[in-house]
This record gives sequence, structure tokens and C-alpha cells, in this order.
Amino acid sequence: MSIYLEIPDTVVEALRVPPQQRKQQLLVELSVSLYAQSILSFGKARELASMEKRDFARLLGSRAIPRHYTPEDLEDDIAYVHSE
Repeated sequence: MSIYLEIPDTVVEALRVPPQQRKQQLLVELSVSLYAQSILSFGKARELASMEKRDFARLLGSRAIPRHYTPEDLEDDIAYVHSE
């Protein structure tokens, strides 16, 4: 299932982002906000933003958004380290 959001043209045009970057920037902002509110996990928020793990973690850090680190996250990180 996919969800499509309708954003009024007046709002899209008011974005202070180059036209070719608007969609991606909105997805990043949405993913960061949903993660910060604990609505999305780190992995799913990163997936929504289409960002690599390190890049998304750095973005959260630059915005002083604390990482929600669960035992499952630790398992994922250990599995990731062993896969390299």
C-alpha cells in the first residue's frame, strides 16, 4: 500500500528549495519528524528518506535529535558489522 499526499501548488512553490530537490527534501523532513516523534523506527525513517544509515544518523545528530536505540537496533548493528 502506498500513500500519496496532495500538496497545494502554492505551498510547493513557496518551498525555499530548488525545484529538482523538493520531493526529496520533503521526504527527508517527513522522515526526520516521524522518527523524532517515535512514529517510525530508525530503519524505516531512513528508508523513507532514501538515505544510507550513516548519513541519516549524521542528519539526526546535526539536528540534536536523540537516537532511539533498542535491543533490536543493537542486533541489527551487530549483524551489519559481521556482514562487511
